[in-house]
Amino acid sequence: MINVAMWGRALRVIPRVTKEEWDELDIVSRWLIATRAAVFIMTALSCAIGGLLAFRNGSFSGVRFAACMVGLIFAHAANNLLNDLTDHKKGIDKDNYFRSQYGPQPLEHGLMSIKQLWAYIAVSGLIALAAGGYLVWETGTTTLALLGAGAFFVLFYTWPLKYIGLGEPAVVLVWGPLMVGGTYYVVTGGQWDWNIVLISVAYAFGPTTVLFGKHTDKLEQDRAKKVRTLPVIIGEPAARLSVIAMWIAQYALLAYLVYAGFLGFALGLTLLALPKLLWAANVLRRPRPRSAPAELPPNVWPLYLSAHAFVYNRLFGILFLIGLIADVSLSKLGLY
Repeated sequence: MINVAMWGRALRVIPRVTKEEWDELDIVSRWLIATRAAVFIMTALSCAIGGLLAFRNGSFSGVRFAACMVGLIFAHAANNLLNDLTDHKKGIDKDNYFRSQYGPQPLEHGLMSIKQLWAYIAVSGLIALAAGGYLVWETGTTTLALLGAGAFFVLFYTWPLKYIGLGEPAVVLVWGPLMVGGTYYVVTGGQWDWNIVLISVAYAFGPTTVLFGKHTDKLEQDRAKKVRTLPVIIGEPAARLSVIAMWIAQYALLAYLVYAGFLGFALGLTLLALPKLLWAANVLRRPRPRSAPAELPPNVWPLYLSAHAFVYNRLFGILFLIGLIADVSLSKLGLY
């Protein structure tokens, strides 16, 4: 039976479900839960930013933009599924490991067989490839290179990149120049502007801080299992400060782009996120607690630093998008 309410829930949070509840769900609900669809908003925002910049440029294709959105979201889904499969096969998620605590791990919790998970990966990957293939057909060999780069990160993020401290830099590249810049390139039909890279990095620091927070949350578990994420390499204090530094860098980059005249004052809307930044930074300044604080909402722990980073990044990202929409609208109206 179709459960639309679960669709909405799975797009907001990562639902925790029993095997009995799982067996009653429709295929869409299962896919959304298995792929951790709540985090797709970060990918959708990257694509939307690239599309808006293309629209401001005056070279917007709605069909190519839709193909980008579909391709990127399904590629993200395939990556999350491959992440769970790889960590399951390497024994990383055994014994109530961090990933198995904050949401359903389809294999570790017995919700799916490996064969069924492979089917989800295949369908998600084929949809992403179909969208990418259409865009290559439309815009040429540079898009093929972008598609190849995306496929590389989908296939090799979990191993070996995450294991050697390159997972976090990869996220900056993927959610920034690759997603935002790639969307701009294909939607405009092959145009480019290096200011797009600066805008994309300003946004990409947000998703990167969420990942940084998660890897800091599970730093001890990763170290014990020899998963050398960047927080494991640099240590918890430096990892927490790195998150705050990236948040500050977002505003510095936006301030420069407004000063240089590439973006307008409407991006000042992002300043409305400053109270939430101070709230999150206050949490990141202190060592991660050993157990769930009383003020933490239920069903969040063991996510802690990453949960605060996600809440801030979601607000900043939405304000960034609204500011960009306003910027594009004012520009199109000739008001600046």
